[in-house]
Amino acid sequence: MSENDGERIVFVTVGTTCFDSLVKTVDTSQVKDELYKKGYTKLVIQMGRGTYNPIKCSGGNGCLTIDYFTFSSSIVDHLRSASLVISHAGSGSIFESLRLAKPLIVVVNEDLMDNHQSELAEELAERKHLFCARPQTLQQTIQCMDLQSLIPYHPGNAKSVSELINRFLGFPED
Repeated sequence: MSENDGERIVFVTVGTTCFDSLVKTVDTSQVKDELYKKGYTKLVIQMGRGTYNPIKCSGGNGCLTIDYFTFSSSIVDHLRSASLVISHAGSGSIFESLRLAKPLIVVVNEDLMDNHQSELAEELAERKHLFCARPQTLQQTIQCMDLQSLIPYHPGNAKSVSELINRFLGFPED
């Protein structure tokens, strides 16, 4: 368990999309058991436009508490309370999780055409800021993940670039 023996929440988000294969995968006993073995106590799933409804559970008897919802006006509150985030590959979800310094597993939706999001996830995984998985590799990723190996993400400062562009366009300097 965690240092304060409190809830250890895994927050799953698919954003505004339909990503039923991720929701179904997280709802399998294999993935839930793996999360429980890692010391997590609660699974909260934001399922977006998906049609698959996970099985709710009140916890106890060696299993996670499980809850889900479609949309929320404040995903940030869920991200803040999470000990681990499992997210689709949307850049907003990725960078918000990294900004909050949350351990992150990005699951790429292979059903999307022209999946540029996978490139972002794979690049950030290569830089060790997050873990990258596919629905079929999520259980193994959870099993093998070492959260200590992640490197905190520090966004770059684009001020000098914006000053250069403003000067080029003839805008006055601040």
